[in-house]
This record gives sequence, structure tokens and C-alpha cells, in this order.
Amino acid sequence: MPSDALRTFLARHGFAPDDVNRADSDGVTPLMLAARLATPALTRELIAAGADLRAVNADGNQALWLACVTENVETMDVLIKAGIDVQHVNATGATPLMYAASAGRARAVARLLDAGADPLFETGLGLTALDMASTPECLSMMRRATRRAT
Repeated sequence: MPSDALRTFLARHGFAPDDVNRADSDGVTPLMLAARLATPALTRELIAAGADLRAVNADGNQALWLACVTENVETMDVLIKAGIDVQHVNATGATPLMYAASAGRARAVARLLDAGADPLFETGLGLTALDMASTPECLSMMRRATRRAT
């Protein structure tokens, strides 16, 4: 039985109360929204209720990508411990690490690297997260990770 907080969350955002995997018109599931809104407790409860960690939105992004937007490391940890793919490739060929590095999300970069995200993975254009790093802090972390990986 879902908690009052989960039932309220689902209703407030127009999700079906009895289907934690039903997506909205953009392919966003309750898990993706909870991850983006940095709600670790709801993320944990949705996973326990059977939320699909492999579900992707219209852009091919999964919940971990959306958790990187807010850099809530606790939410990222919940997803990673549940077994989400840290190396997921979206519709444009990018990974959550590439997004985090390009958006200057240093805490997300650090957590993804700790979780085993591949700093040397290349897009179809031959770009890596190192190439996409947008801040000195992200660039420094990516350089260190790339040296360790080679």
C-alpha cells in the first residue's frame, strides 16, 4: 500500500494511483519525476513498488539522468543502489556522466565516477565526458578519472 506522501505525489502530478510505471505524454514516469525533484524517500518507495529503472522518456533519458539535474546525491545513491544503469546511453548518444560534466554538475560527476561511469565512453561523434566538461572542477575530475582509466 503506497504511503500518503506517494499517493499525494502521484495525484498532484496527474499519475495513476495504481500504476507506478504509467508515463505522461513526454514519457516521464513517476520515478523520473521524483528523481528530478530530488525526493529520495519517494524515489525509494517507487522502486519498492516496482518502478521500472529502465524506463526512458521521449529523449531517451532515464531517472538517473534526471537526478543529475538537481545533483541530489542521496537520490542518485538510491537509484544506483537499486541497480540503475549508470552507463545508459540516451537518444543522442550521451550518458548521464556526459550530461553532468557538460552542465557543470560537479557533485553528480563525482558520484557517477564513484559508481563506475566510464569517462572514456565516446558518442558517435567521438566525444567523451572530458570533452564536454564545462567547468574547471568538472574538467579536473574528468582528467583524473581519464588518467586512472587508461
